[in-house]
Amino acid sequence: MSSTLQGKHRIAGRWVASAAKSFESHNPARWDEIVGVFPLGTVEDANNAVAAARAAYPAWRRTSRIRRAELFDNLAQLVKRDTDSLAQLMARECGKVVTECRAEVVEGLHMIQYVFGTGRMPMGDVLASEVAEKDAFMRRKPWGVAAVITPWNFPFAVPLWMLGPSLNEGNTAVFKPSEDTPAIAQRMMELFEEAGFPPGVVNLVHGDHVAGEALVKNPDVNIVLFTGSYDVGHRIQQLSADFYDRIVACEMGSKSAVIVCEDARLDLAVTAGVVSAFKTSGQRCVSAGRILVAEKIMDKYAEQFVATVKRLKIGDPLDASHFTGPVIHQGAVEKVEQYNELARKEKADILLAGGRMNGGAHGKGCFLSPFVYRQEAKPGIRTVREEVFGPHLALIPFENNEDAVRIYNDVEYGLSMAVITEDYRAMRWFRDECEYGMGYVNLPCIGAEVHLPFGGVKKSGNGHPSAAGLIETVTHKTAWTVNHATEIKMAQGLTTDIAKV
Repeated sequence: MSSTLQGKHRIAGRWVASAAKSFESHNPARWDEIVGVFPLGTVEDANNAVAAARAAYPAWRRTSRIRRAELFDNLAQLVKRDTDSLAQLMARECGKVVTECRAEVVEGLHMIQYVFGTGRMPMGDVLASEVAEKDAFMRRKPWGVAAVITPWNFPFAVPLWMLGPSLNEGNTAVFKPSEDTPAIAQRMMELFEEAGFPPGVVNLVHGDHVAGEALVKNPDVNIVLFTGSYDVGHRIQQLSADFYDRIVACEMGSKSAVIVCEDARLDLAVTAGVVSAFKTSGQRCVSAGRILVAEKIMDKYAEQFVATVKRLKIGDPLDASHFTGPVIHQGAVEKVEQYNELARKEKADILLAGGRMNGGAHGKGCFLSPFVYRQEAKPGIRTVREEVFGPHLALIPFENNEDAVRIYNDVEYGLSMAVITEDYRAMRWFRDECEYGMGYVNLPCIGAEVHLPFGGVKKSGNGHPSAAGLIETVTHKTAWTVNHATEIKMAQGLTTDIAKV
């Protein structure tokens, strides 16, 4: 067992403790293991961090964009150096299998490399003017201070999706990670410090909703970047409505799905379904809570799918041979069990009665085995419409492609979808008719890459995608027009004659 970390905030380039209470971060695979003890951030802590970011902003904005990018290259080398130790720490703290954690560190590295590359790319456009003597430009400028509030399930990559573009474009930031994964966040801030980012450019405040809400209520915050539940995202948008210069980007819940068409390659479809539903124990925002299957192949698909799921190895996340590990905490166990019971009450056909795993080493952690059932997409059925965020999956039959689209869209969310088919016309139909932010063909509905936008529609997002798409949110466009003549000529033929008095 590793030693217990002693956490601190990082504000204005200094590691500071809080006079307030502390909280513990536990290993969800061994709940009696405390990963670290961290300060519970107060309103004062949050406001101090915002003040530090505001003070650092003018000098950071004036720093060469290429120089800012070079600091990200420094950061990339440090992440490469520490990839394995970062993955180990993440596996202990959030319960994802170490192979997944390593892939997430690499995803964070890719985001760092992406923003490093954009440092030498155009930051605007040169445009023609109606008047030959004028040069016209569109230039991007940063907003100011960004509050970055992130979830536990991707505690390394998601913050970098947000911090990377924000800082590279000249904003400063305050980072408030999930209280479930403060240790990996603190380690990330240590790397930012080692990479040479100036004091106050990126600040860290640990804690719960108190610190998070204080950031959102602070008028010196220009941008709020959030990934998490719909309820919290909705609250952030409500609080931000009172600020005339506030931009909010929210990536929230989902009820993502895989659509398996009649002509699908069965082995591929089963693999895509299993990975979509049960990687990270179903705790990705893009995890499939539903697999829609053509009626004619439903029995065959369900049989092969359940047989495959039964073979999955669930256990210690530090053991790379395991497919998945525990859910994040006891509250998540209880929520999933409640939805499992709800499926029974809604008269679902239970195909695999998964649930709490209490035997052996599992008894020390928050382990759940997959729960799989067949259910019709009838009105009023909650389990096929509400986000569960755990190893709980509905197999839903559909009659034809039009019916599949209707069922897919009949939820309040629209984040991710995948279609398994060999028919290019069907691919196009689902591409155009389904409501989603990320779509895949003959792939799982998980597996984002950083150079693509990450976000959704409806309750899943508000039109400001993360990762590569975030540059549109963390900057604003300005028009800059220069006259090279010695007299004034106006667009649209507007006269400049001034009547003599």
